[in-house]
Amino acid sequence: MALATWVSAINFWAWNMIGPLSTTYAGDMSLSSSEASILVATPILVGALGRIVVGPLTDRYGGRVMFMAVTLASIVPVLAVGIAGSSGSYPLLVVFGFFLGVAGTVFAVGIPFANHWYEASRRGFATGVFGMGMVGTALSAFFTPRFVKWFGLFTTHVIIAAALAVTAALCLFIMRDSPNFTPNHDAVVPKLKAAARLPVTWEMSFLYAVVFGGFVAFSNYLPTYIKTIYGFSAVDAGARTAGFALAAVLARPVGGALADRFAPKYVVLASFAGTAAMAFVAIFQPPPDIWSAATFITLALFLGIGTGGVFAWVARRAPAKSVGSVTGIVAAAGGLGGYFPPLVMGASYDSIENDYTIGLTLLVATALLAFLYTALRLHAREPQQKEAAT
Repeated sequence: MALATWVSAINFWAWNMIGPLSTTYAGDMSLSSSEASILVATPILVGALGRIVVGPLTDRYGGRVMFMAVTLASIVPVLAVGIAGSSGSYPLLVVFGFFLGVAGTVFAVGIPFANHWYEASRRGFATGVFGMGMVGTALSAFFTPRFVKWFGLFTTHVIIAAALAVTAALCLFIMRDSPNFTPNHDAVVPKLKAAARLPVTWEMSFLYAVVFGGFVAFSNYLPTYIKTIYGFSAVDAGARTAGFALAAVLARPVGGALADRFAPKYVVLASFAGTAAMAFVAIFQPPPDIWSAATFITLALFLGIGTGGVFAWVARRAPAKSVGSVTGIVAAAGGLGGYFPPLVMGASYDSIENDYTIGLTLLVATALLAFLYTALRLHAREPQQKEAAT
């Protein structure tokens, strides 16, 4: 599990290579707010859609093989993004950023991998621990701008590519699949169709799109937000974004553990309520540093608890033979949930008033809608057998 979490972390770092440098690219290339948001959002889109395929492939080949495949496939895009950034080409950055999204598919590998290693009563904790690999976004936000300052832009990308190669080698020699893992050789498309017919797939997809989408969106767009609203440098904005991401990462296993102890529904409800409240506070632009930090770190805690709670719910309700397929779709929904907010934030930014009121208000409304849906439509406890027979 420790190695799996590290594999997730380094791939999340690679996936988030553009976000912490978006303000630098925007300044060097004179990008508009919308152009910068497209640059940030493109890897998120591919990382989301790719999970739909990677999840069922993990059911077939196991976590060890798929961890190596995703990690190795991420090396060339990382180097290509470094070349594009060094040459100052916005079109190339967008194109190579598209392929960089493959690193974000790693999440759809880790959830079924963790599920097979732990009994049902501890899967919320297990998926929460693996989910701490999201710390890669915090590492990227904090260290990537500093590495660029210390070593240069392209060399920074070479360092991450080398770390990916070493990680793949560790998977080859150290990692193993659970003895409980049984390869599912059914064709991928029918498996996805079967998972799509399960109500749990779409219920959890909606919930995860809000909590994980919110985390991904802020982890990638917060450097731009902080620099725009508060005037911090790229390095300082990256440090504050790292604090946000770290808070969400630490909260994720807490959410999973709470879901093991209580019904996941109540953990998710608390997450949505807190998210709506903190997003509402953010509309008023709390002054730096104490009040703004408290606002966004608390928001991160609620989002992190929610991500742990939702996937604990998935682990309880999804049929064992379809965990990878269901996970792939749900994880894709979470990634897609992170794709649109940066675009909305960039498009709705009010340059005259210097605020993101519209984007934050939409987050409040979405979180409240998810709260009501969870409270009124979903059961606190539902037998596994019932869902599996649906």
